Amino acid sequence: MDLTSVVDLAGRRRARQPVLLELDLSRGLLETGPADPLSALRARGIPTLRGLVEQLRRATDHDQVVGLVAQVSGDALTPSQADELAEAVESFAASGRATVAWTESFGEMGAGTTAYRLAVAFDTIWMQPSGQLGLTGVATRGVFLRGLLDRLGVEPQIGQRHEFKNAGDMFMRSSMSDAQREALQQLTSSLLGTVVATTARRRGRTAEQVRAAVDAAPLGAQQALDAGLVDRLGYRDEVYGDLRERLGSGGRLTVRYVHRWSPPGPALVRERARQRRRPVVAIVPVVGGIGLGRSGAGPTGGRRSGSDSVCAALREAGRRADVGAVVLRVVSPGGSYVASDAVRREVLQLRASGRPVVASMGTVAASGGYFVAMPCDEVVATPSTVTGSIGVLAGKVAVGAALQRLGIAVEPVGAGQQATMFSTDTPFSAEQWQRLDGWLDEVYEDFTRKAAEDRGMAHGELEPLARGRVWTGADALERGLVDRLGGLRTAVDSAARRAGLSADEVQVQALPHANPLERLRLPDSSESTTTALPSSSGLSGAEWLLAAAGLAPAGVLSLPGPWDVR
Repeated sequence: MDLTSVVDLAGRRRARQPVLLELDLSRGLLETGPADPLSALRARGIPTLRGLVEQLRRATDHDQVVGLVAQVSGDALTPSQADELAEAVESFAASGRATVAWTESFGEMGAGTTAYRLAVAFDTIWMQPSGQLGLTGVATRGVFLRGLLDRLGVEPQIGQRHEFKNAGDMFMRSSMSDAQREALQQLTSSLLGTVVATTARRRGRTAEQVRAAVDAAPLGAQQALDAGLVDRLGYRDEVYGDLRERLGSGGRLTVRYVHRWSPPGPALVRERARQRRRPVVAIVPVVGGIGLGRSGAGPTGGRRSGSDSVCAALREAGRRADVGAVVLRVVSPGGSYVASDAVRREVLQLRASGRPVVASMGTVAASGGYFVAMPCDEVVATPSTVTGSIGVLAGKVAVGAALQRLGIAVEPVGAGQQATMFSTDTPFSAEQWQRLDGWLDEVYEDFTRKAAEDRGMAHGELEPLARGRVWTGADALERGLVDRLGGLRTAVDSAARRAGLSADEVQVQALPHANPLERLRLPDSSESTTTALPSSSGLSGAEWLLAAAGLAPAGVLSLPGPWDVR
């Protein structure tokens, strides 16, 4: 037998072996593909959340796949990502396949709540005997720079609408306001409530028992086992040895990362042929800060959504005969008011054409991110999504006095009475502040009026829920700001049903969708498909530095980051 025959025989044997899918979440997940080559190189090998969810759903159609194992160490996922992936894992397990989560430790003298939130979605949880269960709860914090700015001679001037739109408090205050403390306390309590309820449901415990474990955490491995919060203690080799014995064929088992698995050749050909004939549910992403112009790379290597690109993708969806419905995937802290309003208009235009549009909220969909989602036929959020923040802020940080202390003299010169209004060299005059204040009132009124109209609520009913306050998806559902809890797959299924399609008989396709050759072509007009593609150009160098430092929000409908709740 020659070498080619040997290799071919080995390949056929592997194809017949049972397949164990594997998740490695130690580096986190991407929301969408990188926006530039350097980011793509750094992110090489990191799967996308949407890709994993779709692959797990796809795997249930193939008998060769017998189970799923995941390493859930660390806190690389956001709470909302854990919600979405947990939903996909539970659906995968419902097909009768084994699901196992293992970890060296849920935090090592540190927080492990988010990782454990995901682990409870699996049927079996293993932990290393030397590990800990850091189910310590959920925490965030406020940072205040006013004391430092006063020492430097820097004068922050930021207007906010209203008391809960407190992003500017970092610069304006030296301690936390009562409103900010109230909002953050409710936010963390809601996130913990989701973890407690999910753990109780999945582990067969009462909420009181789970909360007692949270208050006693971190728990040692044996304590966690005795409390019924993990199932087995062991090391990685023991986990995989047990899986090979239970699921393998004579101990043989093919292990593949979820994002690297594909069905055997003939099955793959048949699957692709079926897909080509199916109607499309298009996913249009709004990821990162929202601004005018083309989408591109953000200041820290992530994505920035330009209204030109997002609107072009929505128009393309409206032109394509094979697109039956659209999911607007929003993972954004917001940004520009006018850019967000332009996207909202295109969503309404698409709905008027007869195609349903469903919003799917990811980790954060707040301020401008909420603005673009609210006009959709249905708004779906995870229980842990950070949303709302229906409010507005604007202003500047005047550094002229600080520069003088350093011996640097700056004298702005302009033609026109308001030419230097937004210069950081001098503070606002009384007249300029009055103009800014009036404009903030106008934007807030427009935001709340449109939100009330889109959500089918009276303005007087919605406005108390606004005022710049953030909510979790779970709290937003109770208050009528979103319609349903679930992840991207829930939104896709809902969009398909609204279009009169079977959720199992649609293909999910991201827009803009272009082959490599098309990506090289310059757009012929604003109607061209390539207009919706990300641009390599984006912020200027100075804008990148300011935005990366959190000093220059993308616009007045912003929830400045980093937004960290763990």
